Amino acid sequence: MATLSAAEALAGARRVVVKIGSALLVEKGALRADWLHALAEDVAALRAGGADVVLVSSGSIALGRGVLGLTSGPLPLEQSQAAASVGQIRLARAYEEALAPHAIRTGQVLLTLEDTHDRRRYLNSRATLATLLGLNVVPIVNENDTIATDEIRYGDNDRLAAQVAVTIGADLLVLLSDVDGLYTGNPQTDPQAKHIPHVDSITPEVEAMAGEPLSDLSKGGMKTKVMAAKTVVGAGCAMLIAAGAGLYPLKRLRGGARATLFVAQGDPRSARKRWIAAMKPKGVIHVDAGAVWALGQGKSLLPAGVVRVEGRFERGDPVAIAGPEGPLGLGLSGYSSADATAIAGHQSREIEAILKYPGRVALIHRDEMAL
Repeated sequence: MATLSAAEALAGARRVVVKIGSALLVEKGALRADWLHALAEDVAALRAGGADVVLVSSGSIALGRGVLGLTSGPLPLEQSQAAASVGQIRLARAYEEALAPHAIRTGQVLLTLEDTHDRRRYLNSRATLATLLGLNVVPIVNENDTIATDEIRYGDNDRLAAQVAVTIGADLLVLLSDVDGLYTGNPQTDPQAKHIPHVDSITPEVEAMAGEPLSDLSKGGMKTKVMAAKTVVGAGCAMLIAAGAGLYPLKRLRGGARATLFVAQGDPRSARKRWIAAMKPKGVIHVDAGAVWALGQGKSLLPAGVVRVEGRFERGDPVAIAGPEGPLGLGLSGYSSADATAIAGHQSREIEAILKYPGRVALIHRDEMAL
């Protein structure tokens, strides 16, 4: 099998997360407007090729400290949060203004580590991102540094970008960095360091090559990027580490610029289904023969096809699906057991009247089940 190049990985991706570091976006406390407008053209080109795009952007603290005139170097927590508050509004406006000439709408999503560790908040953030993409919006994601503390923060946007990529089922994560990929050593201090264009598996030897941050503005070094790769490749998402300092970084990638490609293990859809299939169910959804036929056609499970609900579970919990002839598979429930029981056997249009809130059409979405 031929080795996939970085350019081919980018060209073939249908859902791309691009991480932008502070050192690329902010220089001496000021926004690099020319760089951002060039990136906006890159994003427009990806979307014109049929790809969904999510941007995970650092820069709020770096921008805010410039506006507030705060000293360089580490900031006390309170000043860091204040700088994030001032910088975040400028960062969001800058992205909106850069992408608007390309008829691209933007939305801001601020996350903390708790938003992905807490099941309900994870599901809500996942649904929000999916809805924004469905509405043809480019989400601009950042850590919510105005409230995050060391105990509840990601700490670097490489890690955040990896979690976002897994959450939305991306097939490619691009980390734009101040280096053009992984080397056998630190290229700034080791003249013998060799560039590694392709990583098929993340071995202890690969992890040992990771170094420390290469700039004052970057919280994450190569070590965090390799950690991000470990997160995404098992979820079916490939990852690129590429130099981002020059204008049009994604266009240069498409043109063959040097980068390191971490190869995905499968694809996002099959990886998610394997993950679901390995879960221990907290209940059982019994369905009728009509629902069995619909599921076999790749349809979602609607309340009308449910005949009985067993067990106690919450929204997002794994449940077994059983038909008249026995087990069919597992899925993540869109409702708690109490609400699932209430709407079982009813048409989707009746859900709001029964539950007193506008619920989801499907009890288990087709993307959330492994049959």
